[in-house]
Amino acid sequence: MKSAIIATIIGSAASFAPVPVAKTVTSLNAFEDEIGALPPTGFWDPAGLSDGISQEKFDAYRAAELKHGRVAQMAVLGYIAPETYRFGYDLTPDGAISTNDIPNGIAAINAIPFLGWAQIVAFVGCVEVYGWFTAPAGVLELPDDILAKRQTAELQHGRLASK
Repeated sequence: MKSAIIATIIGSAASFAPVPVAKTVTSLNAFEDEIGALPPTGFWDPAGLSDGISQEKFDAYRAAELKHGRVAQMAVLGYIAPETYRFGYDLTPDGAISTNDIPNGIAAINAIPFLGWAQIVAFVGCVEVYGWFTAPAGVLELPDDILAKRQTAELQHGRLASK
């Protein structure tokens, strides 16, 4: 009787043991070694956008994700910063509108004059065309391990900001 109980216990414990699975390359894990794939999920693509695509297409998707993440981070910063700090300078030469007069949030859209929006669009356009705010080579010159860590952090921050 005791041996039957012990055999039952051992058999039930063995049912929870992990089973080794052969690792094959599929479309789900073809890019699992890319930067941004983190445990426990690894490479996560629930929409299947990477199914059967080339490395060049994946790189284009990653560039779009980085750009979207950077815009989302700036939007979060632009929403939080006016709550904590105001620059306090005049937006117009005659002093009619100051940064202290601009409300926070969505209300700021109607409070900013047309020439203010023109300046914002011109600045963003110059950044896009001339590529300011990058290292001279276009990328940071860091050791590979530190660069990979920072690139992963940037992807994660962009993903968080876009939620």
